[in-house]
Amino acid sequence: MNHLKLSALIPGAAVLSVLLLMALVSPSTEGQAAGPDWSFNATVIEACTCQMFCPCYFSTTPSPAHAEHGEPHFCRFNMGYRVNKGSFGPTRLDGLKFWIAGDLGDDFGDGKTEWAEITFEPSVTKEQRDAITTIIPKVFPVEWASFTIGKDAPIEWSASDSRAVAKLDGGKAGEVVLVHNPSAMTAEPTVIKNLQYFAAPRNDGFVLMPNEIQAYRVGAKPFESKGTNGFMITYDITSKDGA
Repeated sequence: MNHLKLSALIPGAAVLSVLLLMALVSPSTEGQAAGPDWSFNATVIEACTCQMFCPCYFSTTPSPAHAEHGEPHFCRFNMGYRVNKGSFGPTRLDGLKFWIAGDLGDDFGDGKTEWAEITFEPSVTKEQRDAITTIIPKVFPVEWASFTIGKDAPIEWSASDSRAVAKLDGGKAGEVVLVHNPSAMTAEPTVIKNLQYFAAPRNDGFVLMPNEIQAYRVGAKPFESKGTNGFMITYDITSKDGA
C-alpha cells in the first residue's frame, strides 16, 4: 500500500479542518472503474491526550496543556471501533472490531500528521480488511508521516451510558476506559449534537465521557494519559455520499 496523498483539503473552516486526523493507506483509484457500493455504520470508543472537550473539533491544533518538558504539542489518540452494520459489495462488515492509534502532531492544518497504526482482530478476512482500508480514508483524509499495520490482536468492546471499555490484546497492547461525565446534571449522558465528525455526513452526537485511562502500549511510541478527553460516537457513511 502507498500513503494516501491529497493535493487539497476538504473545504471548510475550523471544524472541517479536523478531517485531517487520519487516513489509512489506500491505492489510488484514478482512472479505474468505480468500486462496489458500500455502507458503514460504526460506534467508536475514542480518547486522546487533549483536555475535555477536544479542541481539535474546533481548530487544527491540539490542546497546549499536555506539552511537557519542552515537547511540541501533540494529540495522541486511541479509537476502538465496532461496526454496527456495513457492507462492501457482497462482503458483510457487521460486528467487525478494529483499533486505530496515532498522533496528530502539533498542527494538522496543512494536511500532514505524525503517525498511525491500525490493528485488526485475527478473524477479520482479507476481503473485510480491504473494505475497511477503502472506507476509512473517506472519513479521515490526511497524509501520514508513518502509517503501519499492527499485529492482529483480540479486541474487547463494551459500552453503556455510564461506562465504556475497549481493550486491545486484553489491555497489553492498548486500553481505553471512559466514565460518565461527572459534571452532568443527571445520570443521562452528556451529548453534543450538530458537530461534524471528520468527513462523516451523519452522526448521533458526541457522548462526552472523560477517560480513566487511555494507553497504547506497543510499537516505538507508546503513550498513556489519565483524566483526559474521551467520548463515544456513532456515525454513518455510504458510497453514495460522495467524496
